Amino acid sequence: MPLTDEGTVEVAGLASRWVRLASGAKAHYVTSGESGPAVVLLHGGLPGSSGTAGWRFMAPFLGANGFRVYCPDMPAFGLSDQREEYWPLGVHSHVDFIHEFTTALCLDKFHIAGNSMGCINTASYLVAHPERILSYILIAGDIGDVLPDGSKPAPKLELTGYDGTKEGMRRLMEAIIYRGEVISDDLVEMRYRASVRNKEAHARLWPGLMEFTRTQPFSDPNIEARLSTKGRLDKITIPGIYLYGTEDVLVPVEMGYEQEKVLPNVQFFYPEECGHQGQTDRPDLFNPVFLEFFRDGKVSRKSADAAGVSKRRPELPNLVEQA
Repeated sequence: MPLTDEGTVEVAGLASRWVRLASGAKAHYVTSGESGPAVVLLHGGLPGSSGTAGWRFMAPFLGANGFRVYCPDMPAFGLSDQREEYWPLGVHSHVDFIHEFTTALCLDKFHIAGNSMGCINTASYLVAHPERILSYILIAGDIGDVLPDGSKPAPKLELTGYDGTKEGMRRLMEAIIYRGEVISDDLVEMRYRASVRNKEAHARLWPGLMEFTRTQPFSDPNIEARLSTKGRLDKITIPGIYLYGTEDVLVPVEMGYEQEKVLPNVQFFYPEECGHQGQTDRPDLFNPVFLEFFRDGKVSRKSADAAGVSKRRPELPNLVEQA
């Protein structure tokens, strides 16, 4: 199937939309569902990422089951505003964008979830604006300085290994997605075009992402203080769960084990046959978990067991149905 006029994969149940933010930036997003509670889904940060690429299996499912779903293209990704004044400088720029975006759409209260960079942005937005969040779900990402120094395992895949070619994009997708049959030619083409379109903006963002993950030192101590999660993310009592694929090669599952030690109020899951983009690899597991958690406030016993509910510590009975 050819790409749309906007250069995106056409997905049944997803509609392409635009909104002008208070800053003047033009924001693109895809949406699903006409009524019900709002859900904001945040995509990852590798080249070519977008709301469509990250959530094409999840968003229509939630939209068909009673939610209004919004998947924005974050600055430096997808069809985001290309004007240089709207290029992001780091994670703090994305936190500001999320706040502007949800305010422009009059989303005063919403559920939120994110994968990889989207996990970073979810955690960062959560500690910045807890008053807006109903509940949250994290997938395979970094959670900042709440983790002790030296506890983060090294990636098994070079984060900057993408060579800027279409075949390089395919290799990147094959590395982070366990289920290879979902990597279509159209998906590769869409992500490749987006990576070319946003190459300069993405390059400017990348050092700020590396600062948050402590791969390099913060250049601004005020931004470092603003994005600190220690003593904040670990104390928040807003309902939250975390899914971490056992076959993740970008950020190994051992990172999830370390994060579980410092997030006592979050229920962890370790789904099998699942790589870095778990919602793409295992929609059969992720879709029902998301639906039940956002709808009911807890995950059913059947779905929890199927998704690999953590046995590394006692389950949180307020978040998982007990036998």
